[in-house]
Amino acid sequence: MKSIKIIVHGRVQGVGFRYCTKMIADQLNIAGIVKNQNDGSVYIEAQGESHAIDNFVKSVISSPSPSGHVSNYTININEVKDYTSFEVVY
Repeated sequence: MKSIKIIVHGRVQGVGFRYCTKMIADQLNIAGIVKNQNDGSVYIEAQGESHAIDNFVKSVISSPSPSGHVSNYTININEVKDYTSFEVVY
């Protein structure tokens, strides 16, 4: 099991980024959360099998939303709380 935190910047709010991220997480059996930040970024906590997390990260940094664009991102590999599903948080 691998756990990560990602913060993405760019055109990531108002373009369906969170919902597309959730769709990819559900396809890869990833649990966690995704939410908009006040500074215009999107915050993600994700956990799952190592290969699934690697594929998830690739999808997120290439923007899961066709209208979105990720210009910058940071990834921290560490423990997040134990999630049972992937949710969009408001």
